[in-house]
Amino acid sequence: MSDIPIQIGHYRLGKTLGIGSFGKVKLAEHEITGHKVAIKILNRNKIRSLDMSEKVRREISLLRKMRHPHIIRLYEVIDTPTDIFMVLEYVAGGELFDYIVSKGRLAPEEARHFFHQIISGVEYCHFHRIVHRDLKPENLLLDADNNVKIADFGLSNLMEDGDFLRTSCGSPNYAAPEVISGSLYAGPEVDVWSCGVILYALLCGSLPFDDESIPNLFKKIRGGMYSLPSHLSEMARDLIPRMLVVDPMKRITIPEIRQHPWFQTDLPPYLQHPPEVVENETFKIDEEVIEDCLRLNFAASVPRDQLIALLHRREAHPLRVAYDLILDHKNAKIRIDELRDVKTVSSKPKTFAPTEPSRGPIPMAASPLITPSMGDPRQFGGRHMAGGYSGFPGQQPRLNAPSGLSTPFDDGNANPNASISGGAPAPKRRRWYLGIQSKKEPAHVMSEVYKALHVLHFEWIVVAPYRVKCRWQPKGLSAALNHPPSSEDAESDYEAQVKYQQRLAQSRIKIGLQLYKVQQHIYLLDFQRLDGNAFTYMNLCARIITELKTLSGIRTVPSGHDPRFGAEHGGGLGGPGGVHSHHSSPHVHQQHHADLH
Repeated sequence: MSDIPIQIGHYRLGKTLGIGSFGKVKLAEHEITGHKVAIKILNRNKIRSLDMSEKVRREISLLRKMRHPHIIRLYEVIDTPTDIFMVLEYVAGGELFDYIVSKGRLAPEEARHFFHQIISGVEYCHFHRIVHRDLKPENLLLDADNNVKIADFGLSNLMEDGDFLRTSCGSPNYAAPEVISGSLYAGPEVDVWSCGVILYALLCGSLPFDDESIPNLFKKIRGGMYSLPSHLSEMARDLIPRMLVVDPMKRITIPEIRQHPWFQTDLPPYLQHPPEVVENETFKIDEEVIEDCLRLNFAASVPRDQLIALLHRREAHPLRVAYDLILDHKNAKIRIDELRDVKTVSSKPKTFAPTEPSRGPIPMAASPLITPSMGDPRQFGGRHMAGGYSGFPGQQPRLNAPSGLSTPFDDGNANPNASISGGAPAPKRRRWYLGIQSKKEPAHVMSEVYKALHVLHFEWIVVAPYRVKCRWQPKGLSAALNHPPSSEDAESDYEAQVKYQQRLAQSRIKIGLQLYKVQQHIYLLDFQRLDGNAFTYMNLCARIITELKTLSGIRTVPSGHDPRFGAEHGGGLGGPGGVHSHHSSPHVHQQHHADLH
């Protein structure tokens, strides 16, 4: 009886690939296409007894968003009263961890091959506002052609605008200092740290932070205490320390990693595209695969238009799964050919130096919150903010520059050929921001912020070193709260109270301020409306920005100046490293301030 194959939906289950704490993984064959899949069988009772329902729900929800060549693919979920069947992409190569253990340190070319794919997958996760939080070689699977598939999203989380995470997740050896310390973190920076540990393991065959004693291990991680072997190349010795910076504000970002010379070497064409391009490709219908689907016996009675319609709707359907399986296998073969071409080119001896440096992929912004003007709202969940977008920590939208990282001063849109051709320089398109930038140290910027809030009579609480919640209300409102309007007529009194409460609600404003890293030594102060009238909020943003610019212009403290600020204002935020206002909308500055006094 045990030899009789089990049938689940359109899948014939085969041998067991692995057994976990609340289920097992079986190899299966998709009857319609003949392709192999892996089916994770999760027992509902075991899930409940281990209190893992939320982990399973989260993993399914996040995997459904993912369509990337180096992230494990979830094709469908089959529910029964007793079990949950997750139909996943089958990867036959095992874990990257076992591969490293068996081979020891890898050659730079092979390590770079894996690292290219890991960074591309992680960048795609961050594009979807997903932070993995448990990146390690055990969660990186290899297919039959030694290509990486990021797996196990059970500890992942969805990032929201202005929100920060605190949960200590993941394995201690790969966890960032802010994670093991229980500090607030945005998300992407902890994945960068884990990728740095993984890169070290690939190139060195060992871990940078390791100790049998957990307290000693944490001490090493918090202090960033590790050594770089002498066999590492100069570029690798430059990249790894940038990823393993203890201060998350100074840690390199994914877009900066993409631009690093070590990463740019032998980068395959399909990995040169930014995540929004990868995302757009998933919405295109492949006509060749459509024809393959229509030739299947299962689809004999399905009209072509109906098949295309259900693909556009992305609804659950057996033919949808068949289409995805056929398309994924087709694309996998194309990528194998690209990788083979890259290896062939890189193995040829270089007989001359190129006259122009390789441009590589379209560069990405290094900023969590900088967005291109009039950008695609789908990148940010379709949410608009007055004067532009407010993204989320770790979002890396595209810039328009053809090479190199853009700075906030040239917008990255200059035409590099304008002076050569003799034509008029192309007009620069301004990017929109909600906030201001500074080249000063983060602590100095926050000091100036506190001074501006004090001048403008804000009240505030410090949530984290670079995050503040502040409150503003018109002068005299506090006294008015103790003397609400009254009337002898009950009905008139009720109406007066309603109007009074409405006025109070419109007048009291709560604002969140958060300092983010934009590029190396450049920081962005972001504004978030927490509560209150939107127009008054925008007015207050303009006033805060104006006050910061005023403070930035102070070089010395003139006699008679407010002594509360002392001599700290010498230099302010101005000068070559000063504040640069990139406020989103000109009309913000034209608002009347009568309601603010």
